[in-house]
Amino acid sequence: MADWGIRPAVRADVETVAELRAVVLRADLERLGRYDAHRVRQRLRDGFEPGHTWVIEVGGLFAGCVALRPDADARCHWLEHFYLAPGFQGGGIGSGVLGELLERCDRDGVPVVRLNVLRGSPARRLYARHGFTVEIGDYEDPVDVFMVREAPTRRRP
Repeated sequence: MADWGIRPAVRADVETVAELRAVVLRADLERLGRYDAHRVRQRLRDGFEPGHTWVIEVGGLFAGCVALRPDADARCHWLEHFYLAPGFQGGGIGSGVLGELLERCDRDGVPVVRLNVLRGSPARRLYARHGFTVEIGDYEDPVDVFMVREAPTRRRP
């Protein structure tokens, strides 16, 4: 696994992250018939919150990003905007970053982490390896699958 680190995002990171989002999501969005070059970037710009976002770096180079946003009632956190540049995928960086964020949530007493992943995305396997399951109920639509991970102390035997 490459030597990676995360740093807090700043407002100036928004365009770099928006461009990465467009690159990383393009194949899945095209497969789903939902790719729009402007919209994919604008949705990131509209929801970018530097205070809840980290930039992933490998050897000092921008490699990706991830956000962990508390829900309005603070009963869960949402894992969002988790993107790794194609050249950094498959080497364990995503798994390492996700593991570190989940450990932080567990230490901080966050009972539940939720996310949505595009239907058919290979990222779903990564989330499943880290204890995420598809939410029970009507949590799938033609585009997204919603997943949840309960803190270890809350999990059912």
